[in-house]
Amino acid sequence: MTSTTATPRTAATEADTAHLHTAVAVARRSRAAGNHPFGALLAGPDGTVLIEAENTVTTGRDATGHAETNLVRLSTAKYDTEFLRTCTLYTSTEPCAMCSGAIYWSGIGRVAYALGEDELLDMTGANEENPTMALPCRVVFAAGQRDLPVVGPVDLPEAREVHQGFWN
Repeated sequence: MTSTTATPRTAATEADTAHLHTAVAVARRSRAAGNHPFGALLAGPDGTVLIEAENTVTTGRDATGHAETNLVRLSTAKYDTEFLRTCTLYTSTEPCAMCSGAIYWSGIGRVAYALGEDELLDMTGANEENPTMALPCRVVFAAGQRDLPVVGPVDLPEAREVHQGFWN
């Protein structure tokens, strides 16, 4: 897969990188809990971490239990759309097509991710537990009616390391 860009790439800030390190730490917790190694968090407009969410596909026996969709469910239950538009969703790995749709519909205003979906596909191959789609989140967001800025991929070695040995 190649990284198709539907909107211009934006460089990560120091705050973005710090939050992405935290998202990877959440992914580690997810893996330690017996789930796939993905983690996400929602930060408010001032940078405060509001919610963290792990992947729960395995323990929840729910194919939609990705970290980002879990975060969207929690976020939309707690905050209104106007506030969510001022927030950023940080995730250890680029949101898949399903998660991108959920993020778009939630109204969350910005997304930043570490590991690219194309890199994940290279790591997982044809693993039936992660049938990765070659569809960048930017392409999904660009099909919508509102602008949704994306930062990523951001090169964090630990975003790759959390997957090492998991998909074998």
